[in-house]
Amino acid sequence: MTPAVDALERAGRPFRIVQYDHDPGTANYGAAASAALGVDGSQIFKTLLAAVPDGELVVAVIPTVSQLDLKALARAAGAKSARMGDPALVERRTGYVVGGISPFGQRQHHRCFVDESAGLYDEVYVSGGRRGLEVVVAPATFVSMLDALFADLTSRT
Repeated sequence: MTPAVDALERAGRPFRIVQYDHDPGTANYGAAASAALGVDGSQIFKTLLAAVPDGELVVAVIPTVSQLDLKALARAAGAKSARMGDPALVERRTGYVVGGISPFGQRQHHRCFVDESAGLYDEVYVSGGRRGLEVVVAPATFVSMLDALFADLTSRT
């Protein structure tokens, strides 16, 4: 199906697949997923990649209703700063298109940081590697499969 689903199956981690009709004209993928699935946006997580000064790309997995705090991500990554990754580079390194990037099954391994709010839920929704495809996983799956670290990564609005 997708590299993300393949990776989850190979790892033997429990997960579910949910799909919805993706509208290509949608600018806010998270809000569209929330509405289509009937799930609060705080339980649906988006996958973003940022570059730290040494050129490393790091993954940030945060709720779709939140904004990534780049300073907080930099602190979590032990870097002085972070900036959003170039979309073309992100797509090459992950093997996914923007709007459908999954933290699972990426072409290259990247350090992964997950917003600590994921711990509020027994399961969270995250892209399954294609727009309109979500995988539902326990937050511990990020740790067991990606060696992810949990941190406060979002801006307070």
